[in-house]
Amino acid sequence: MAGSTDSSTKTMGVLTIGGLVVVTAYTVALGSNGWLWFGWVVLGLITLAMVVLKTG
Repeated sequence: MAGSTDSSTKTMGVLTIGGLVVVTAYTVALGSNGWLWFGWVVLGLITLAMVVLKTG
């Protein structure tokens, strides 16, 4: 079970970083979109919570 938790946390981390790259590219190309940034912040907070719960 612990291995799947580590795997899902790493996957969320990769998705969060990938999301940041996509949102940043969108902002540079087409201008800022508050909903995209809001969505990325929510994804980041979920990832952070997963990391804290795994280590805690």
